[in-house]
Amino acid sequence: MFSPELKALSQEVGELLLAKKHVLSLAESCTGGLISALITNTAGSSAWFDSGLVTYSNQAKQDLLKVKETTLTQYGAVSEQVAMEMAIGALQQGRATIAASVTGIAGPDGGTIAKPVGTVCFAWASETFPSKTKTYLFQGNREQIREQSIIALLTGLQDLIN
Repeated sequence: MFSPELKALSQEVGELLLAKKHVLSLAESCTGGLISALITNTAGSSAWFDSGLVTYSNQAKQDLLKVKETTLTQYGAVSEQVAMEMAIGALQQGRATIAASVTGIAGPDGGTIAKPVGTVCFAWASETFPSKTKTYLFQGNREQIREQSIIALLTGLQDLIN
């Protein structure tokens, strides 16, 4: 299901979170829970992973993560502003001390000139680190874009807490 490289990355992130005494929550949109699935495929992840919310629709982002309707209207679901509100919403769930989010256009449809297929926005939030956002323009098919998104979220998490 997951490549050895992705499994190793999840293991590394888990070891780092555990060493730093952090517990992770995720908010996923375009990855549809793949990051949560990868993490929970990692033995021992219950020690450092609390929850993963798949908020694919705008309404779910509002209802479950408290993303503001005005933010969605002004910036669109695929924006760093929405990604940050998603991460903050995930951070406020359960026992998380750090959260990350992903929202984007994995394709093959849905892209625009301003936000083409492959546009993916991320956010990382914590009570102990400055929050951070980043946008990537990935290339490839839907599966490749989603895999690149998994890698970007997890490596961004490593960078934040290292």
